[in-house]
Amino acid sequence: MKKIICSLALVCFSLVSINAQKATVQKLWATDTILKIPESVLVDDKENCLWVSNIDGASNGKDGKGSISKLSKTGAPITLDWVTGLNAPKGMARYKQELYVADLTELVLIDIKKGTIVKKIPVEGSVFLNDVTVNKNGAVFVSDSRTGKVHRIENGIVSIEVENLQGPNGLLSIEDQLLILDRGSLLSVTPGGAISKIMDGMDPSTDGIERVAPNQYIVSCWNGIVYYIVAGAQKITLFDTRSEKINSADIGYDAKKKIIYVPTFMKNSVVAYQLQIQ
Repeated sequence: MKKIICSLALVCFSLVSINAQKATVQKLWATDTILKIPESVLVDDKENCLWVSNIDGASNGKDGKGSISKLSKTGAPITLDWVTGLNAPKGMARYKQELYVADLTELVLIDIKKGTIVKKIPVEGSVFLNDVTVNKNGAVFVSDSRTGKVHRIENGIVSIEVENLQGPNGLLSIEDQLLILDRGSLLSVTPGGAISKIMDGMDPSTDGIERVAPNQYIVSCWNGIVYYIVAGAQKITLFDTRSEKINSADIGYDAKKKIIYVPTFMKNSVVAYQLQIQ
């Protein structure tokens, strides 16, 4: 039986590898420079829009200049200053009717229907909260790139989920698995706390992660590289804009249309790319 399982695994691995080798992107459009240091894009199918977090200042500055913009899925501005008064907002996640935003040392909860901040949850000891994800039960995970920790927030209680990491950023909760981008590596954490590495050797500025299919992901790196990843198998460079000095921060992904949305940080725009897999 073991031999049969291994053989099937090898066949599946080969098929996935072939798909990965044919993954490409085509640029669709770019917004004008209407944003203010956009750090993260979140695709919201329920609202049929894109949420964009704007730092609008120093990435570690508590200056109250940060904001959230609302764009259409074609990049047209709906409300550029949808929510204001944040500090240096970065990663976002939606759960039910609330938008969760990582904002330096706080998790900010925004009522989506009202467009107002309803709560701020301080994360004790945090320095640079960076990305957010929510699991199927509503538990929130938020990374701190400076302290090397991933915090868990559940029922109003803040705890440490993972620590002693190199520089955690992008997070993604899938079923019972928590994926963490940690300075060039993609890690998987089980509910029991076991950590395994499913890809490494990426640019150390790994930032955003989105799932395309089981065991297949798109990973962005702040320096300007976006990869197509097959867990444990391959990493394909979809594009590299480092020579143009265009960043690719925390990406969003429209799974239905296979469109990647890239916030360009200092270039103050969002760029859309069509993902093509043959």
